[in-house]
Amino acid sequence: MTDRLWAPWRMEYILGQKPSECFFCEHVTCGQQAHRERLVLLVKKHAHACLNRYPFAAAHIMVAPNRHVSDLSLLDAEEYGDLMNLLRLSAERLRKATRCEGINIGFNLGKAAGAGVEEHLHGHLVPRWSGDHNFMPVIGEVRVMPDYLDETWSRLQPFFVDVQGAAF
Repeated sequence: MTDRLWAPWRMEYILGQKPSECFFCEHVTCGQQAHRERLVLLVKKHAHACLNRYPFAAAHIMVAPNRHVSDLSLLDAEEYGDLMNLLRLSAERLRKATRCEGINIGFNLGKAAGAGVEEHLHGHLVPRWSGDHNFMPVIGEVRVMPDYLDETWSRLQPFFVDVQGAAF
């Protein structure tokens, strides 16, 4: 018999009511007072950054264009530039905030590529440390999260407050 490791917080997502509007789009319109609850780190003119509510690793950030598009080719030059600049800035701030040794960065374009939300383009920044993923994902098929999301947001958000062009 295999031992079980419990992750009951996942059931909230599995059984919970799915929003009628895209949550990336809601990040742009929710207002600064709701940013902590929605895990939004920064909103700029054409792009925003937030924590992943169901992360692969601690401090997993997502960046997305503010406009609801599914592919990089659908962004105009200004939107693309803002998104890529925010991706670069987020990587820089993530390194400072977490002192990670590396970062996995990527976009999953389309369902076949692993996009969980294929309708709204978004990129992932996953901080990494040597030995951060040990036997647990391989043997136990579970990831260990060392921090609660609200505490992670509180630790990361101050690294984004001085960003030029924030649209708070």
